[in-house]
Amino acid sequence: MPATRPADSEYVCHGITWATGDPRLLLAPLPDGPLVYAEIMNQRLGFAVGAGRWCTGRYQFTDTVRVEALACPDRAPTEQGDQCARCLRQDEFRFAHQFHQHGNVPEALRQYMDQPHWLYLATFADGATKVGTAAEPRKQSRLDEQGALIATYLTRSPDGRAVRHLEDAITRGLQIPQTVRAVTKLRALANLTDLSTASATHDRHVARAADTLADMGTPAMPEKWTPPAEGERMRVANGVRMPYPHDLRDGEHGFAVVSCVGTQVLAVLDGDDEVGYVLDLGALRGRRITLGPFVSPAAAFQSSLF
Repeated sequence: MPATRPADSEYVCHGITWATGDPRLLLAPLPDGPLVYAEIMNQRLGFAVGAGRWCTGRYQFTDTVRVEALACPDRAPTEQGDQCARCLRQDEFRFAHQFHQHGNVPEALRQYMDQPHWLYLATFADGATKVGTAAEPRKQSRLDEQGALIATYLTRSPDGRAVRHLEDAITRGLQIPQTVRAVTKLRALANLTDLSTASATHDRHVARAADTLADMGTPAMPEKWTPPAEGERMRVANGVRMPYPHDLRDGEHGFAVVSCVGTQVLAVLDGDDEVGYVLDLGALRGRRITLGPFVSPAAAFQSSLF
């Protein structure tokens, strides 16, 4: 996907994607037009956020192994969740996480799930750990977008149904969740001092998970995930770092992104590169934003936001 510098205009923000191999904002132009993949690394982002929540479209299969994001044709408002009723109904990927529990699924999803999948453990800055799965073509990008600092692929399964049964078994047997809240990831990154505790926690969980898989007759094949270079500065606790003191879901903002882990970024404000602010660009998902020469308001640090 070529580098794109989006025009100063209004968009529905779909959040951050790593589908291109690097972190980019996925934007739906208003009133219509194809999605724009906008670079964020070492770029200045200036935007104003409008009121309300808006549909972030749907996914469709381009072949048996690839999934494509589509903008909502109506750019419709949404009361709950990320999708309007029309996009939710047409989304070919919406049954993916319950695929192993239901037999009536779209044929395109069935073919996608028939390819090999990976089982992984991902650990975040405070040691919180989750178990998850990734289809073969998404082996790297799935973990890139999670915001983990350390991760290990545990084993390769023949298909999506088998891997999800393994995932559920790890959750039941070891009480390792399948999700970690974005606010937990963000707070941990803002308070990062070193990775020693998280690393030790991760290694302990990997050993326990390997034993559980062995008891099920599935040998573990541990393989370390290689974190993307875009997150290197975020993973090292150097310099002054604090939470961004404003709510991204409202008002005007402007900063330069210097590092990115998942949807969380380390940013510096105009004229002040001494302090790095940690914020979650995922908070913009479903919001209407207008790009332009906007700046963040001057305000005292508010720890109550975190």
